[in-house]
Amino acid sequence: MSTAYETIRAQYRWECPERFNFARDVIDRWAAQDPSQPALWWVDDNGQQEKRTFSDIAATSRRLANVLAGAGVQRGERIVVILGRQIAWWETLAAGLRMGAVVSPGTTQLSARDLAYRLNACGASCVVTDTANAHKFEQIEAECPGVRARLLIDGSRPGWIDYQSAISGAPAQFEAADTAATDEALCFFTSGTTGYPKMCIHDQSYGLAHQTTGRYWLDLRPGDLHWNCSDTGWAKAAWSSFFGPWNQGAAVFAHHTQGFSAKRTLDLLEAFPVTTFCGAPTIYRMFVLEDLGARRFSALRHCVGAGEPLNPEVIETWRRATGLTIRDGYGQTESVILCGNFPGLEPRFGSMGKPSPGIDLAVIDEAGNVLPAGAEGDVAVRVKPQRPPGLFREYKGNPEKTASCFRGDWYITGDRATVDADGYFWFVGRSDDVILSAGYRIGPFEVESALIEHPAVAESAVVSSPDEKRGEVVKAFVVLAPGHVASEALAKNLQEHVKAVTAPYKYPRRIEFVEQLPKTVSGKIRRVELREREWARSP
Repeated sequence: MSTAYETIRAQYRWECPERFNFARDVIDRWAAQDPSQPALWWVDDNGQQEKRTFSDIAATSRRLANVLAGAGVQRGERIVVILGRQIAWWETLAAGLRMGAVVSPGTTQLSARDLAYRLNACGASCVVTDTANAHKFEQIEAECPGVRARLLIDGSRPGWIDYQSAISGAPAQFEAADTAATDEALCFFTSGTTGYPKMCIHDQSYGLAHQTTGRYWLDLRPGDLHWNCSDTGWAKAAWSSFFGPWNQGAAVFAHHTQGFSAKRTLDLLEAFPVTTFCGAPTIYRMFVLEDLGARRFSALRHCVGAGEPLNPEVIETWRRATGLTIRDGYGQTESVILCGNFPGLEPRFGSMGKPSPGIDLAVIDEAGNVLPAGAEGDVAVRVKPQRPPGLFREYKGNPEKTASCFRGDWYITGDRATVDADGYFWFVGRSDDVILSAGYRIGPFEVESALIEHPAVAESAVVSSPDEKRGEVVKAFVVLAPGHVASEALAKNLQEHVKAVTAPYKYPRRIEFVEQLPKTVSGKIRRVELREREWARSP
């Protein structure tokens, strides 16, 4: 089966036209081919459902583009979108791309202060949100004089354009901007270890480049119903809730809810004909704590995980219960899919898989040399002589940070890994997550994977902790599975367990039991927060 992967890799060539507009060249194309082709199936916790075809999305986005233009939003200007999994999120992204504006999605968990920073940093002229979040903008609107237009998707409010009413009265025709593939299209804010979030800029070709995400990793085609269980404020939503599926003519399943419930999500997977599912590792860890033996997912054929490596024990538990293997994929806010356990490729549990078609991925040293099998180094993407489509343009306003991501012919992802003799990549950790203890380099993922194999552990996060003798030692923050109680004896038991299943030097010399772990909106564990908290305790 891996022969098919190697053939695709060898034959793949990027096709990127000089002029490209995702709304015109993808959404409108599917709408013209079949006006009834499904694009979106939306449900909420109250049992309400709505469906949209590509033709519906195309038509509404034209009307919305007219509304935005009428409100003074011009081509190239920034539209900040603060929405959850509401249909207007898909419509606004499509409209912004259609008119050549730059869309900047943000999570609804942003505070008013966060919002003010983003609006001013990117120079936004427009904000689109709902009633639940409108007051945040109203608290800081005096600080954001550049915002000329504000749209409210769920009703009327003084000073706001009523989204639904304005669309219903808008002209039905709008000529899509004939954007260059290199024109700016999206602005994602991505957090680093220090300072304010960086503005990661993608151009129009980013949408086209997600063909590899949708076709080769998500394994989508027309007729599929794909559910990506991620927050709309994360770039992963652009990956798997917008560009990836719609490039392939597949429909997106969206569950609008105020909070995640593993049981409710599994109920929906049983009740609806979802064929493919994408979730963060945290979601799968919660799934395997449920009674999966009683579940039947009749339509489900393909599952992927993203955000951080998924523990082999979780993958195996899910496979035993469903017959499906969770296929890890690797990429960043700054890129499309870079590496994955693609269909047709024999998966190796815990591995990142192999490089994506069209991507020259390697592990390199400080001098930019490709390292041999088994040697740890920096995960890097070759950008010379040809820069692959889908890689970010720059961190806007931060040329030093942008330049620091490149080394010779390579873009440096900031992740550490090894490559085995068969070409599979194995994640070690973020460059700043790797623990250096008494001369040993310890990746948190290995320790976390060992811990989660213990029946008492539901979830864990491993970080460095200051130590006089060793410089750093491994510390584990552990969330216990139901029915287990924290104790010194259990901590000792977990330490012995890790010693038994991995190299003894990797065991967590310190364990702290916690109710929950800090996470990003996408469900990714914020080890940086735990690490900073730990080092702040150091005298």
